[in-house]
Parts: sequence; structure tokens; C-alpha cells
Amino acid sequence: MPTYDDDLRLAHVIADSVDGLTTDRFRAADLAVGTKPDLTPVTDADLAAERLVRSQLKRTRPRDAVVGEEMDDTGHGPRRWVIDPIDGTKNFVRGVPVWATLIALVDEGEPVLGVVSAPALSRRWWAAGGSGAWTGRSLSAARRLRVSEVSTFADASLSYSSLAGWEDQERLHTFLDLTRQCWRTRAYGDFWSYMLLAEGAVDIACEPELGVHDMAALVPIVTEAGGRFTSLDGEPGPWGGSALATNGVLHEDALRHFARHPHD
Repeated sequence: MPTYDDDLRLAHVIADSVDGLTTDRFRAADLAVGTKPDLTPVTDADLAAERLVRSQLKRTRPRDAVVGEEMDDTGHGPRRWVIDPIDGTKNFVRGVPVWATLIALVDEGEPVLGVVSAPALSRRWWAAGGSGAWTGRSLSAARRLRVSEVSTFADASLSYSSLAGWEDQERLHTFLDLTRQCWRTRAYGDFWSYMLLAEGAVDIACEPELGVHDMAALVPIVTEAGGRFTSLDGEPGPWGGSALATNGVLHEDALRHFARHPHD
């Protein structure tokens, strides 16, 4: 099995550079905010951060492909870096500190490395295949992550991003039915739901519609922490257009819940 230690070190170096850029632009009075074709916001910080990641990868991994949220895909081959320069742009725009840069490496169709860096929270999480999931300020100062052992919905904490997406996908009643069965429900949102799951603080996290760039970096961290990550329909990894992450123990029950009610 290949090791990705050098790639992980590179991802940390890139994240350090991007953190400096995004932190400088966070709450900046002259932050420029535009609108993408899907009517979601994009800032000058998103664009600058993705350009920075791409330039560093072009110099250090010229043979690898790059897939980003804001710019066209580049390159070909079995190794693809998947980038979300700022996950949580709406938070970023409004001055809410819950946003992060997501950096993933996909090798032969498998997400094998993920780094999630949230400088406004002073937090970073990462994982590489077979090496466990970790959080800390650096590779040398980290603690290992482990999901919870909660085994019933009645004892479970569930996190999500918003109700609007569930309504748009005609699954709001199905989702609300699941929340009623759970002990606690909070909308921590975006990447943070899944990082809290990897830490064992949340037991279920789910979203009805997400892109690959939203999920690729999250998958290795959740799975290396002992959890499972699929679509709502059970497709492994970030390829199914939606997300269901659990501590593993609850996964089959959650899949059955969504299978019984595919639409409201």
C-alpha cells in the first residue's frame, strides 16, 4: 500500500500559506463579494486562495491533476488534488469564524488524504490512508481522533447545515423525522459537522446535496477516525452527491431510515 507522508507534509505547507491569505482577508473592509452562476457567493479571498494552492501544486506536483471549486480542472492522471479554498463562504462573508480550506488527494478514485484547516477557529484536522486521523496545530503536536461508540438514535447527536437544502430535495419531512429520534440536534454546519463527528462529539452528520470538493477532504478524516462516510443512498465516499457520515455503529440504521423515505 502506498504511503502519502510526503503529500501530507506538502498539504500542511500549502494550508499554512492559504491560512495566512484567508485570515488577512477575513473581516476585511474591502472584501470583494461576487455571485456565481448558482447564485452562491464568491469572494476575492476564495479566488486568491485557489490560485495559491494551484501555483504551489503546479510547482511541486506538476504531474497531478487539480480539481477546484472556483476554476477549471487541470491535468490528467490517477492522482487528483481536490480543493475547496473556503468552505463556508457565507460564514466568511458575514464574519462568522466557521470556515475552512479543504485539501484532498484522490488516488485511483479513492480519497487517500485530507486536510481541513480552519484558522479563525485555530483548528486543523488531517488524515492519510492507514495513518489515522489527527487534530492539532502541526504534525508534531497532534492528538489522534476517534469517533464515538453511541449505538442508538435516542443517544445520538446529529449535525447538519440548513433545512433549506432538505426542502429543496423534497426530503425535509424525512430529515425532521430523523431529528426527532435523536437525542440532540445542532446545525454546526459545513465541514465542522464532520470534524466534530471524527472527534466523537457528534454521532451523525448529513447533507442532502454536496459537491465532491465539499466532501473529498472530509472522507479520509472520518474513516480514519473509525467512522463511515457515504451518500444518503449508501454510495461510498464523496461521489454520490450527498453525505451521510456516522460513527459506523449508526450507519446502517441511518441508511435504512433514508431508504424507507427517499422523498417526502
